[in-house]
Amino acid sequence: MKRLILMRHAKSDWSVGTPDHARPLNDRGRRSAEALGDWLRAEDVLPDQVLCSSAARTRETLDLLHLGELPTRFEDRLYLAGPSALLKSLQAATGTTVLMLAHNPGICDFANAVVARGPNHPRFADYPTGATLVADFDIDEWTDARLGKARSHAFTIPRELV
Repeated sequence: MKRLILMRHAKSDWSVGTPDHARPLNDRGRRSAEALGDWLRAEDVLPDQVLCSSAARTRETLDLLHLGELPTRFEDRLYLAGPSALLKSLQAATGTTVLMLAHNPGICDFANAVVARGPNHPRFADYPTGATLVADFDIDEWTDARLGKARSHAFTIPRELV
């Protein structure tokens, strides 16, 4: 079995006037990221590899999860990526439980496409900032990951945690 933790970055700060790729988190986003890390630990869903967009807000979200030292790939192709690029990146993963941090609209489309049936949650369809899906694949290698083949294990949004 392989497990995917699919997380959209936490709330970013639009007031700073930086280019999109360099935009940091706002205060609410920082609190949310820490709460998401607490939730992952409470659910005993901890990654052994991270695939993260190279954008500042995904990197900051990852740091604030406080997951410790993990093999991490910061990938430019995950910045504003669509479902096919996200799947391709996942298929190159080597961990057993992989955390993927990326952006909407692609991560929302990917979340909805990767599971056979989405979780019964009113916010799953639009995947707000910080939305996190835990999905399981009955595969031995990530190269065998396919859309529509994962089972939803858990889903949360920061508003439920902070």
